[in-house]
Amino acid sequence: MIPIYRMKVIQIEITNACNLGCSNCTRFVGHHKKPFFMDLETVAKAIESLEGYPGQIGIMGGEPTIHPEFKEICEIVQKKIPDRRKRELWTNGCKWKEYEEIIYETFDKDLITYNSHEDKEVGEHQPLLIAATDILDDRELMWRLIGNCWVQWRWAASITPKGGFFCEVAAAQDMLFNGPGGYKLEKGWWNKNPNEFVDQVKRYCVNCSAAIPMKGVSAHIKYDIISPSNAKKLEKVGSPKYFKKNCKTCTFKMTEAEIEENVKRGWTPWSHRPYKQSGPDTRWV
Repeated sequence: MIPIYRMKVIQIEITNACNLGCSNCTRFVGHHKKPFFMDLETVAKAIESLEGYPGQIGIMGGEPTIHPEFKEICEIVQKKIPDRRKRELWTNGCKWKEYEEIIYETFDKDLITYNSHEDKEVGEHQPLLIAATDILDDRELMWRLIGNCWVQWRWAASITPKGGFFCEVAAAQDMLFNGPGGYKLEKGWWNKNPNEFVDQVKRYCVNCSAAIPMKGVSAHIKYDIISPSNAKKLEKVGSPKYFKKNCKTCTFKMTEAEIEENVKRGWTPWSHRPYKQSGPDTRWV
């Protein structure tokens, strides 16, 4: 794993509410009894805690434009992050027309990631509610894979109302399973190497499949694929999606040979689709 300060983005997750219900969502949309909406004071505090961080600062959800104070959040971003080139936005465009002006006032077009998730022909998600401990009996192999997880290398660390996290999936998992929360949002919390965030690694990575090379599933199927230990956790927290029977529990095991074969076949779970957008009218490879 790499230090948090070497990660290219730290996301400020202003909400985990979303207008969509994609399967196997990285933020586990549909499993929360009630979504959160980060208050403005916490947004400001989150940004302030990143003083000196060399990477980008992202605004993300869920779907961030659903936040009832999205305009005010953009104004805070403008004030607290004077360098436009450090600001990024992830959106599915839910309220694009309503907020287009303030979005472009706040974010440069090339630093906006727009994904409406409407293209049914593409879009795969790694089923993150499959626990590594459920499908890998070889614990040495499991920890070796976790130590080289692509989320750490390619995606982001995160801030939620519960604190700072070395990994965006870990942050979402903490919220879903009523975890103890993240690191206190004080200046320099992000200045940690892997030995210093190993507590979060041990707590969250074992419940996740991100690091394990396996076949992705369409983001447009009607259910999440989960494993037995996470099924018990979802039942305990009262997941609406679980109790509506919109989950399928798997009991398969994986071997090192199968994992190596999946890698050879071109396992790229970070690539949701083959093209990019920064708005509804832009599309390029």
